[in-house]
Amino acid sequence: MVSIRYLSLAMLLVATSGVPSEARSQTPASDTLRLADVVAEFKQANPMLTAARFAAEASAARVSQAGALPDPMLLLGLMNRPLDGGADQMMTMNWVGVSQTLPWPGKLGFSERRAEHLARASDLDADEMEAALIAGLKSVYFQVAFMDRAQDIMQATRDLLRDFLEVTSAQYAVGTGLQQDILQAQVAIARMTADITVVQQNRIAMAARLNALLGRPATVPLGALELPAPDDPVPEVESLMLMAAERRPAIMAARERALAAEADYRAARRAVYPDFNLALGYGQRPQFDDLATLQVGITVPVWAGSSQLPKRREMEAMRSMEEARELNLHNETFARLAELRASAVRARDLASLYETSILPQAGAAVESSLSAYRVGGVDYMTLLTNQMTVNQFEIESVRLAAEYQESVAAIEALTGAGE
Repeated sequence: MVSIRYLSLAMLLVATSGVPSEARSQTPASDTLRLADVVAEFKQANPMLTAARFAAEASAARVSQAGALPDPMLLLGLMNRPLDGGADQMMTMNWVGVSQTLPWPGKLGFSERRAEHLARASDLDADEMEAALIAGLKSVYFQVAFMDRAQDIMQATRDLLRDFLEVTSAQYAVGTGLQQDILQAQVAIARMTADITVVQQNRIAMAARLNALLGRPATVPLGALELPAPDDPVPEVESLMLMAAERRPAIMAARERALAAEADYRAARRAVYPDFNLALGYGQRPQFDDLATLQVGITVPVWAGSSQLPKRREMEAMRSMEEARELNLHNETFARLAELRASAVRARDLASLYETSILPQAGAAVESSLSAYRVGGVDYMTLLTNQMTVNQFEIESVRLAAEYQESVAAIEALTGAGE
């Protein structure tokens, strides 16, 4: 009886240690919630993204407003009417007129140019928000995928530990085993069950967050999730930086804001120039000939020292501020890209090392210790430790795959290469 249990346990160890953890957690393709479908659903359902798009529409609607002339003023009046109510005086008239303010040439043009740059910046802000939100969505997606696979690995390990318990119980029953081995096996099973419970609850919380990003109720069940192997090459940092400088929406938006500040500054330089007011009027005199009036007004910048000139200095400072922000965004983007690429390459290389070297060796160590345990060459604790090491390495391998995919998603968001 005991030898049969040993044989079945050995066959089970060989079968499981030679199969990648991803393969053990495969589900039918029809049951998989694919990442591309999740992203498409997110774009339609996320309210923050919808709000950003509406903000861009509102900003675009301000362009024509900025370049429009002020509304003309219609004037109606009774002019030079005597207080006694008589209307026979020569200068008494019923008067109607219209006046129009005409800003100095270029003022409205620069205001409209500023609004155009800000509208483009707002549209790019929406693109940047979409890229950042999708990167966050992918991060949550891959974390849930990792938890699913980690749970499968832990459950498979718990099944092995239960088989270990059967073997040690059988040995103890025939007088060749120790009661301590049985207790250690029971403790290991209990600890693994507790770890599985923690992962299950964390998975529920993370799945609720993913549902919230998709505009779903928190309790909607999620199918199996994709977690591709980290085998794609990562571009060099210099290439990523060039892509980000050319395509990252936030960097392009910063450039548009700097150009808007430049237009604001040039408009402020013209603020000291006078505006004109043109008025046309018609006076109806009941007992005399009617009169027409043409009037031209001009603003006099008497308070330029405390109004227009400080405004110019303000806009010059704002221009310098936007240029500094643009430079800082370049620097922060490049530094972040270097960090993310290092993280992705580290995760990819370590995952490859785990799959090609560490996991096979750890599996071989379990098989060797099992054979030695059968003949009393090692104690049960050695066998248990080796199996738990395999469990940790398998979970770490899956975690590295998720970390790689999260880093790649963040790189795509920064370089404008995402969904």
